[in-house]
Amino acid sequence: MRLRAAVLASLLAPSLLSAQSTPEAFVVAPVAVPHLIHPHERHITNLRQITFGGENAEAYWSEDGKQLMFQSSREGVPCDQQFVVEVATGKTWRASTGRGRTTCGYITHGGKRVVYGSTHLGGDACPPKPESTRGYVWPMYKEYDIFSAAIDGSDVKRLTDSPGYDAEATLSPDGKTLVFTSVRDGDLDVYTMPVDGGPATRLTHEPGYDGGPFFSPDGKRIVWRRDAARSEASMERYQAMLADGLYAPGALEIWVMDADGKNKKQITSLGSASFAPYFHPDGKRILFSSNHPEPRGRNFDVWMVREDGTGLERVLGDPAFDGFPMFSPDGKRLVFASNRGGKAAGETNIFVADWVENP
Repeated sequence: MRLRAAVLASLLAPSLLSAQSTPEAFVVAPVAVPHLIHPHERHITNLRQITFGGENAEAYWSEDGKQLMFQSSREGVPCDQQFVVEVATGKTWRASTGRGRTTCGYITHGGKRVVYGSTHLGGDACPPKPESTRGYVWPMYKEYDIFSAAIDGSDVKRLTDSPGYDAEATLSPDGKTLVFTSVRDGDLDVYTMPVDGGPATRLTHEPGYDGGPFFSPDGKRIVWRRDAARSEASMERYQAMLADGLYAPGALEIWVMDADGKNKKQITSLGSASFAPYFHPDGKRILFSSNHPEPRGRNFDVWMVREDGTGLERVLGDPAFDGFPMFSPDGKRLVFASNRGGKAAGETNIFVADWVENP
């Protein structure tokens, strides 16, 4: 889930160090921004801003913790493409085709390849946005498939080839398995498959949206978001909209299951739009984004909760938006997307902070 905004000013700022000033490759040095930490955000310190301007989100760590892959739209990039950035230097390059729209990119094979969802086989242009008459909906473009590519964007290989939406792929800690969301069996459900493609295993079967999955640090469990509390009438509307390639988000709650789909357990019961869950390094707590305690509000914060549903704690709380938290592989740093410090309404950037376990 993204907070959308207009494409904003170019990244060609004074901090741009590269001679190549194209959307494909550039260098923007990270900047320390301790003043953007709010007083109540006691779990983070040494905050650094990684991107500057436009819409940047869903940044996921490489296996060695030296790179991030994220999706971005900016001047010259009218809808989301996938970029890789070296966290220490800010060296950035595009890793997707530059065609269609992409989502959810991940660095694989020890930093040699990437995976991401893309609509580019359906056309070079950005796919059309849903009509405003449908209300607030997410487009589940049927053109989305999951692709693998070399980390420089070359050698693109298609990993999924089923009718309808395939996207939201993330990687197991051992690098062998992708977990993703698909509509291939008529509903939005969570599946796993080998990292290089192959037979997919369906993990969720209950009617309603299941998506945004991530593995636990030991690879034995999966956390995901689920929209299940629906009346018969709302379920009929859900299915009708899904037939049109749309999803109208309701109350999304956080769930956990074993990596084989067994022992499903609901973690939150907030009645809000909770999403982007990620396990704490201890495997016992979960960070997630939510507009709790105002389920109709637009302010999303990052929260932490124990796996038994207790100990709810706000970790990040900018007045506008904080989301997509992910711990580095060593558990010492947290990456997230935020509107904080933006120079224009809706500007979303990537930030990295050191994690403070016991503030």
